Amino acid sequence: MYLLQTGVKKWVIILSVLLGITGCKEKDSDTFTLETNYGNITIHLYKETPIHRENFIRLAREGYYDGLLFHRVIKDFVIQTGDPASRNAVPGMALGAGGAEHQLEAEILPGFFHRKGVLAMAREGDNVNPERRSSGSHFYIVVGQVFTPEELEQATESINQRRHRALFEQLLQSKQAEIKQLEAAEDFEALTRINQRLSEEVRALFPREELVLTEAQKKAYTTVGGIPHLDGAYTVFGEVTGGMDVVEKIAAQKTDFHNRPSQDVRIIKIQ
Repeated sequence: MYLLQTGVKKWVIILSVLLGITGCKEKDSDTFTLETNYGNITIHLYKETPIHRENFIRLAREGYYDGLLFHRVIKDFVIQTGDPASRNAVPGMALGAGGAEHQLEAEILPGFFHRKGVLAMAREGDNVNPERRSSGSHFYIVVGQVFTPEELEQATESINQRRHRALFEQLLQSKQAEIKQLEAAEDFEALTRINQRLSEEVRALFPREELVLTEAQKKAYTTVGGIPHLDGAYTVFGEVTGGMDVVEKIAAQKTDFHNRPSQDVRIIKIQ
């Protein structure tokens, strides 16, 4: 009788363990579901970007995003949310200026790029935010477009031309006071020297800004698609693992002059 009871207990323990493995798996703490009025989107956050991961988890658990709109929707580009003013926004109201008061230190990693389906944080431009710190609440999901190899090569060249010009203009802006004085004095030789120094600085600094695509990026942008010109400039911190059809449905909505969908696209809750 004792042996029989022991055997039963043994099988009960084994069955309990098996059930725990197959039926009671604990929810991944880095996986969340965005329930929207257009369907559900499942996302996974990267451990490699802990500042952004922890910020998103905190806001999601506090209910910060519950009720917010995807206020910026651009076909073949992104869908974006994070403005608390959108929760009770009347039709036609311009959105996007509001958000969490804090910013996040950039976590721009070379292995994470703007292929279709990734999550990244929006931010203010380089002219006021040279450290490329992220918004505390605004995030976007990449939709993007698929490029042919030739289109991708042309796009990369165009991106680098724009980055080169932007870097020169940024450095030029820092010399405006000196330039105005020299212009007033009509000292053209000194102005020429400044231009030469700025050109030399741009050549020295540009490799840090230049977009050089890896084979992984090239493959992604010519198969699933994405937005290569954002690479290296914004923090990517997660990806969509389910419901990409919902993202595409949202991205296809008609929008107004401010890129706000004519019919509200709302996050009901994140869990």
